[in-house]
Amino acid sequence: MPPFAYELHEISHFALAPARAMTDFAQLWLKSPANPFSYTHVGKKMMATVELFERLTRRYGKPGFGFEATLVGGKPTPIVERVVWERPFCRLIRFERQFDGGDAPQQAKLLIVAPLSGHYATLLRGTVEAFLPFYDVYVTDWADAKTQPLSAGRFDLDDYIDYLVGVCGHLSKTHDGLDLHTLGVCQPAVPLFAAVALMEAEDSPHSPASMTLMGGPIDTRRSPTKVNKLAEERGCDWFKQHCISAVPLGYRGAGREVYPGFLQLAGFMGMNLDRHVNAHLELFNHLVEGDGDSAEKHREFYDEYLSVLDLTAEFYLQTVDTVFVRHRLPRGEMTHRGVKVNPAAIRRTALLTVEGENDDISGVGQTLAAHDLCVNLPDSMKANYLQEKVGHYGVFNGSRFRNQIVPRVLDFHAAGDTAAARMLSVV
Repeated sequence: MPPFAYELHEISHFALAPARAMTDFAQLWLKSPANPFSYTHVGKKMMATVELFERLTRRYGKPGFGFEATLVGGKPTPIVERVVWERPFCRLIRFERQFDGGDAPQQAKLLIVAPLSGHYATLLRGTVEAFLPFYDVYVTDWADAKTQPLSAGRFDLDDYIDYLVGVCGHLSKTHDGLDLHTLGVCQPAVPLFAAVALMEAEDSPHSPASMTLMGGPIDTRRSPTKVNKLAEERGCDWFKQHCISAVPLGYRGAGREVYPGFLQLAGFMGMNLDRHVNAHLELFNHLVEGDGDSAEKHREFYDEYLSVLDLTAEFYLQTVDTVFVRHRLPRGEMTHRGVKVNPAAIRRTALLTVEGENDDISGVGQTLAAHDLCVNLPDSMKANYLQEKVGHYGVFNGSRFRNQIVPRVLDFHAAGDTAAARMLSVV
C-alpha cells in the first residue's frame, strides 16, 4: 500500500463529517410527522437519498449477537452470553441457556469457529441461532487487530492453531461426559483441520468427537475461483507490498502492521459490484415506496456486511502463503512451529464436509479434499454434502442452510460411526 494509506482513509472519513451532520439534521426534518413535505413523493425521494448517503459513509461498529431466547424441546429458554475463555486476540463466547431447575437436557457442546477474514463473528449469527436448540454452543470472537496494542504481541496462523487447541482443551476439561463437536466456516477449515491433526498425533484426550468443515479452502487447486487464482498469480510478496499498512494514531493498536478490513471489504464488494449497486438501488425504491419490511432486511444485512475488522499482517500473509499460494496442507508440507501437520494421524475425529454448488469463494471440491487427506479415518466416520443452489453465504446462512444443511449436521453427529453416517454422503 502507498505510505500513509490508512491515514488517508481516516482523513477521508473525517472530511465527510460535516456532510453527515447535515444529513442527520435533514433526516430529522424529513421524517418528522409534523412536516407535510415528508408525505410527498419528492419528500420521500429526498429522505431516501439522505439515508443512502448516511449509510454509505457511516463507520459501522462491531455488532452484537442479540439473542434473548431460543426454543429447546419446544420451550422458550432465555440466553445469556458469557465469555468463558480469553486471550489477547480471541474471546470464547458461550450462549448459556437458562434452564429451570432440573429441566436442562444433556446436549453435546458445539464449538463454532468463526472466520478471521475481515468480518466479525456475528456474521455467523444465523449459524449460531440454528444450532442453539440442539447444543451448548460456543463461538470464537476474534479481536480487531487495530484494538490490540503492540504490547499484546504478534498473532499469526500458528497462534490461531494454538488458540483452537487451547479452546478444545478448555471445553474438554469440564469432564461432563458430553461430546465436543467443532464446526469451521470458510477460512477456519485449514487451521481447525491442522489443530485436530496435531491433537490426534499426540493422542490428546481433548480431540473433538467431530469436525464439520463448511465452504473451506482445504485445497484451492480444485475448482479454483477468481480469489484463488489471484492469490496464486500474485504471490505473497505482492500482497505484502500492496495490502499491508500500519494502524494510525488514535487506535490502541497504533503502529501495528495490519491487513485493513476496509481493503477486504472493497475486495468483496468489487467481486459482485453490480449486485451491491442494485441492492442499494432497491433500498432506495423500497424507501420511496414505503416498503418498510424489505428496507429493514436490507439494513440488517448491510449493517453486518459493512462491519469489518483488521487482521494482523503476519496472520494474513502466512495464511495467503500457506493456503492459497503454496497449498502446503494438501501437499503434505504444512508445519506448526516446526512440527509437521500429519492428517494421517486423524483416527478418532469424525469428518463432515459441506459445500455450496454456486460457491464463488471456495470452489466445489476444495473442502471435500479433506477426505483424501484423512487416509486412516474409517469411511464410516466421513461424509460430504453438496448443497444445491447456494453460494458461499448460503452454506452457513439462509433458508436452505436451516432446512437442509442443519438437519444433516445433526444426523451426522447422532450417527457417530454407524452406517447412518455413510448414507449422508452426497459426493
